[in-house]
Amino acid sequence: MLNLERLRTLDALARHGSVSAAADGLHVTTSAVSQQMAKLEREVGQRLLAKNGRGVRLTDAGRLLADHAARILSQVELAQADIEAQRGQVVGEVGVCGFPTAARGLFPQAVSDLRTAHPELRVRTRELEPEDGIAAVVRGDLDLAVVLDWNNKRLPTPGGLARARLLDDVADVAVPAGHRLAGRSEVDLEDFAEDDWVSWPEGGFCYEWLVFTLRAKKVEPRIQHFAGEHHTQMALIAARCGVCVTPRLGRGTVPEGVVIIPVRQRVYRHVYAVWRADADRRPSIRATVDALRVAGTQAQG
Repeated sequence: MLNLERLRTLDALARHGSVSAAADGLHVTTSAVSQQMAKLEREVGQRLLAKNGRGVRLTDAGRLLADHAARILSQVELAQADIEAQRGQVVGEVGVCGFPTAARGLFPQAVSDLRTAHPELRVRTRELEPEDGIAAVVRGDLDLAVVLDWNNKRLPTPGGLARARLLDDVADVAVPAGHRLAGRSEVDLEDFAEDDWVSWPEGGFCYEWLVFTLRAKKVEPRIQHFAGEHHTQMALIAARCGVCVTPRLGRGTVPEGVVIIPVRQRVYRHVYAVWRADADRRPSIRATVDALRVAGTQAQG
């Protein structure tokens, strides 16, 4: 009889590609992963791992069993979802991630509401950028991710995921006080063709959106500063280091020396939740999505 937890370990190895990464994903030690794999090899009577330089790789038998393990674990997920749905109770644990402004703007209210409405549900949250959050949900490391599309650029998502809209998050432009356009009631992004820009980190989805959007308006952005944290971006604007696009979700108090100007042709992000479709019937998932949606409505004022 194959042990489910050992199959889960093999599945994590196949998905993560290394013992250390699998251990991180399972929240156990590398020694525990190695021990589970040794026991699984004895159970099946075949080598499942082979040395590959300083690491390991799956053997043919390991890959074959890993394929079965993925299907078995998916069926277990469905069974758990059905049992939870039949019981109709919001209990257990749910792991949620979100990009930083969503974590700041949605999670405190949503977690507080869930704790009040469903005291037997344990909610774990963490910050992850959208691409990393989707990958964590696909791997099974987390149950739900709050991610985003821009109105003119979609975030690629794999199959097998369910999704629900939470809110549309409008973005404005932040400029230093005293900027030539600081007194305007509205601006166009192309008005800043000659300005230095403060951007999200290079290579990320929001950075790619900014470059894509400005180039579509025949503007080659002169990006001088990269910062993932909203408060760092605002501090750079206040110091007259450039301008930036600033979404409203999780914005907080605008610091002295910064002026926020709406964009004439509205710029916004679609914020939504994604989770594995095989967990769709879990009441805990549904309750968490509902709480996030309520928090989104409150965040919009």
